[in-house]
Amino acid sequence: MAYEAVIGLEVHAQLLTRTKAFCGCPTSFGAPPNTHVCPVCLGLPGALPVLNGEAVRMAVRTALALSCTLVKKSRFARKNYFYPDLPKGYQISQFDEPFSERGHLDIEVNGAARRIGITRVHMEEDAGKSTHHASSSVVDLNRAGTPLVEIVGEPDLRSAAEAAEYLRVLRDVLVFIGVNDGNLEEGSFRCDANVSLRPVGEAALGKRVELKNINSFRFVERAIAHEIVRQAAVLDGGGRVVQETRGWNEDQARTFSMRSKEEAQDYRYFPDPDLPPLVLDDAFVAEVEATLPELPRAKCERFVGSMGLTPYAAQVLTGHPRIAAFFEEAATLHGDPTRVANFVQSEVLRDVTTHGLGATIPVTPRQVAQLLGLVDAGTLSGKQAKEVYAKIAGTDRAPEDVVADLGLKQVSDAGTIEEVCQRVVLSHPRQAAELRAGKSSLMGFFVGQVMKAMGGSANPKVVNDVLRSLLGAGAGPGRNGS
Repeated sequence: MAYEAVIGLEVHAQLLTRTKAFCGCPTSFGAPPNTHVCPVCLGLPGALPVLNGEAVRMAVRTALALSCTLVKKSRFARKNYFYPDLPKGYQISQFDEPFSERGHLDIEVNGAARRIGITRVHMEEDAGKSTHHASSSVVDLNRAGTPLVEIVGEPDLRSAAEAAEYLRVLRDVLVFIGVNDGNLEEGSFRCDANVSLRPVGEAALGKRVELKNINSFRFVERAIAHEIVRQAAVLDGGGRVVQETRGWNEDQARTFSMRSKEEAQDYRYFPDPDLPPLVLDDAFVAEVEATLPELPRAKCERFVGSMGLTPYAAQVLTGHPRIAAFFEEAATLHGDPTRVANFVQSEVLRDVTTHGLGATIPVTPRQVAQLLGLVDAGTLSGKQAKEVYAKIAGTDRAPEDVVADLGLKQVSDAGTIEEVCQRVVLSHPRQAAELRAGKSSLMGFFVGQVMKAMGGSANPKVVNDVLRSLLGAGAGPGRNGS
């Protein structure tokens, strides 16, 4: 039987606040185990939670960026379950009265645009982290109480590839608006995937299986693809898919059963008696909305439409907010976005490292603009520009100073270049005859040989002009030409 996959993703994203959701403990990653804790996040008797206002601001920022409708009055609830990494015995979350609902996220897979619905964005606190060994388990409660937004997607995804792309686009949005560092390895961006199958053409949903806490886009895609195949085999064999929670074993490339899937009633939700309702007034919402930056999709479209970049270049340069800002500043200083985009992609990005919202870039936008300005003026060739870039990377030196120190100068003298061109043409009589006979693609070969002979210092435009004169006007421009 032919089946259709129905996939909905639940994403937990840690908010980049300095302190936890309901206490003053720090949220920084990597501290010694169980050192960022206090009576509130440990759930000790008599300790009372106080809501972190910056967490609310970041949560609202997230909901607005995902086109959600805000609910002016919402409420926190207690989600009760017993597990070693939840010291209170309940998690403070939002249940039937979340602060936002009905959003969407646009994705594109294989050239097809899709709008994926978002049921809600709500606030909650994180649990601790359990680590399981062969004979024991240990718990680190540093993470307990860290503020989260849970982004609950509609079951609108139909393939593993769509699910992975949804996660990439969502992570980019959260990173660009500065609320999450997008770090799957450290657990600050985590995904649960609900996967079910139904016969093609049917509207009713099948039994769903939840794939839990998968920590890379590639693993999410592989886990969902495997689960689709597994469920299809169960159904084709006459069996019934069991509603359960499953994990992903990357080494064995398969999912495995963890426990039966809980329903809402299993958590015994009830309003948290220690927290008042969350009220969002119009002035606060307007203030948050006014500070929203340009989102990655809009920035990418502007790079293509206004700056003339290719869609691929625009996508690469909007892969991280610091890289996008670097490119824009360099393009503004230089004046030719396409030239700057090509140089940043071919040279600069090789040396860029990113971590969370930060990025280490070895040169400044001004250095790049000045360097390309020297090429425009004919002072440097393209090859020499790469040599100068290697010298200024990691320093604050001006390109002009490096050019002076190295004695670099682009050769544009037609007489000097003609001597080299003549030698090259005489050294390759067969290619010269074929080019004169109409094989114009060989012009690129001759340009390359001349540039090689002159150590990359020749002016490519002059080289092309001289070679066309020597080899006949019908040779046409070379691939490396003017």
